[in-house]
Amino acid sequence: MEKARILVQGIVQGVGFRPTVYRIAKSMKLTGYVRNLGNIVEIILEGDKTDIEDFTKNLKLKKPPISVINSIELEWMDSDRQEFNDFTILSSSENFSGSSVIPADLATCDSCLEEVLNDNNRRYKYPFTACTDCGPRFTVIESVPYDRERTSMDDFPLCPDCTEEYENPEDRRYHAEATCCPECGPEVFLYNEKRLEVKNPIKEAVKLIDEGKILAVKGIGGTHLVVKTTDDDAVLKLRERLERFNQPFACMSPDLETIKTFAEVADFEEKALLSRRRPIVVLNKNDDYYLAPSVAPVLHNLGVMLPYSALHHLLFRYTDEPALIMTSANMPGEPMLIRNRDIVEKLEDVADCYLLHDRRIVNRCDDSVVRFRGGEMAFIRRSRGYVPEPYDFSGINTDLNVLALGPEIDVTFSILKEGKCYVSQYIGNTTKYETFLSMKDAVHHMIGITKTDSVDVVACDLHPMFFTTKLADEMGERFGCPVFNVQHHHAHAAALCVDNNLDEMICIAADGVGYGDDGTAWGGEILHIQQDEYERAGSLMPQKMAGGDLTTKYPIRMVMSMLHGYYDREELVELMKRDYQSYFKHGEREVELISKQLERGFNLSTTTSTGRVLDAISSALGICGERTYEGECSMKLESVGYHGRDSLEIPYEIKREDGKAVLDTSKILMNVLELKQENRKIADIAKAAQRAVSMGLADLAVRCADRTGVESIGGSGGVFYNEAISMTIKDFVESAGYSFLQHRDSCAGDGSVSMGQAAVAAWHHNRLGSFE
Repeated sequence: MEKARILVQGIVQGVGFRPTVYRIAKSMKLTGYVRNLGNIVEIILEGDKTDIEDFTKNLKLKKPPISVINSIELEWMDSDRQEFNDFTILSSSENFSGSSVIPADLATCDSCLEEVLNDNNRRYKYPFTACTDCGPRFTVIESVPYDRERTSMDDFPLCPDCTEEYENPEDRRYHAEATCCPECGPEVFLYNEKRLEVKNPIKEAVKLIDEGKILAVKGIGGTHLVVKTTDDDAVLKLRERLERFNQPFACMSPDLETIKTFAEVADFEEKALLSRRRPIVVLNKNDDYYLAPSVAPVLHNLGVMLPYSALHHLLFRYTDEPALIMTSANMPGEPMLIRNRDIVEKLEDVADCYLLHDRRIVNRCDDSVVRFRGGEMAFIRRSRGYVPEPYDFSGINTDLNVLALGPEIDVTFSILKEGKCYVSQYIGNTTKYETFLSMKDAVHHMIGITKTDSVDVVACDLHPMFFTTKLADEMGERFGCPVFNVQHHHAHAAALCVDNNLDEMICIAADGVGYGDDGTAWGGEILHIQQDEYERAGSLMPQKMAGGDLTTKYPIRMVMSMLHGYYDREELVELMKRDYQSYFKHGEREVELISKQLERGFNLSTTTSTGRVLDAISSALGICGERTYEGECSMKLESVGYHGRDSLEIPYEIKREDGKAVLDTSKILMNVLELKQENRKIADIAKAAQRAVSMGLADLAVRCADRTGVESIGGSGGVFYNEAISMTIKDFVESAGYSFLQHRDSCAGDGSVSMGQAAVAAWHHNRLGSFE
């Protein structure tokens, strides 16, 4: 008779892991027990030594489908007598700290959906149906170990039928913490100034949607605003009330076949749509696209997802709409609404009615968004369905505890602990005070569920005025640890290295803006990164920005700034007045003032931003004169260019300035204007202009790789969501004999900057042993 203790780490709580252990042990006639021990699963076994060793093999083969085993540690124990007569499941204990985590919220499984749609089942049409294979996790958990009493489901005591399921190790709802039914679980209801007493609130809500009304629907991790997609008037009404006049809306469709009636779906996109994680997938519109033009105006693509909760499936049971808009119900820049009172009060002037429920949402969690470029997936937003599953940093550092707070917009934060990097849900724009407060709450909660009792260093952006930088000082003081600043694009490159398991690469970091080492705005950089060190080997040509950040809202100012010194003053002023006067808020007078501003060098800042260059090209081509949402001008440029032909070629020129290679973007813009004046097709020029910028960046990177002998070149930053640019750079780099790497399991944009900051901090500590 042998005795062993097994500790299992990974995604092993809330996924039916303990009953699986129970069933395997019972089938092998082993005795002992299994329990949650803090963030980890502990198994004690008594039996034949060979059987115990075979048990670990069986556990790996028969583990629950949504579990992940990161490690199994087996320790033989002294035993002079048999202690156990049976195998049991014990209550959880908090007396241990490990690196296992709660699984992410997952889509309703087929078994639960079958119950919801079966009129003979007691959960027929019940919108909160879930089991160990599906349903909410992260959005309901308050603390660990993950047991019902530590979730918002504790508000709903189980009825006898649910209790029987919950306590039966042979049932798929054994210790499924979201278990409930119409008798004992949360309740959905319709609200409009008061709670409306209707027999079927979901059916009545859909009637309102079909009538063109705007509905606020509280879901798993937040609230959506819902409206039909085939009625342009209904969509425009939503836009007017939200004051989101151009930003594309994501939508939800009942099934894959329906999506294919209005969008192109490749095999890899289909796989993502149907996955348990159910992200929004950015798809190209097809030739038969028939949804309202205002769903995603001007763009050649739109975000689409499939239902991921029973509530969503039930909504589509009562409508013939091919898709419903499902956009986050919050005012721009503010956190998602999760409390019923806030939903009603803050959406008073937006929603016509509210479909609410009485289950508390503990953690906000926006929908995840992915896009494929050349068949490779990248996260635009990594949130619901993925958080809080960690990245493996065991090859970087297993001893250091790092809190990394990200940039300022599109923020996530990260906690590095015991070789696992936990990246938070999408937080948003922390320049908004409520979002900043929401981030502080989320940091506190993540520290709790990861059982991070101490922090060795707080990492943050280099920009001294970011709210996240100021929070870093506050957290550093709280934990009595140093604050470590990481340059924005260095963090981008580091995240890309981690994603591709590399310590060194040449990275093209291309985005809107990042605070540079020299105090200027970077955004088109060639970096040679070697863990915590980097060399800025090249960039786009530094450009003046007349009015600083005003150029991001009114890109025609960037056009004037880039052309200043290349055109005669009078010629440039005349061009702006003749062709672009409507793009200036104050007309001709503003054109004259900007010209004088450029002449005198007044109120100018400097940037190497790729985003600003693409915005300028978009504005110069008459595609987008004012940015009303993040990335609008360059996104519309990509969409116009998507329909262009490869009939034009715009040359690019690389020269040396201040000891480094730079791409002359002013000459590219001048060529764009010349082609426009020759009445060439705007779509063809847009395609050629993007290609010129792409090839210039790729050429800079290849030259750096030639000089340094580095074999891998990668691309990071929001510009790499642009498929045309990504593929052009990839082709150029690979034709030069180098491998080209992109983000696969992380965000090309700012959503993975915090992960990069954590990596740089860990590498720095590995090299120097301190942060002094």
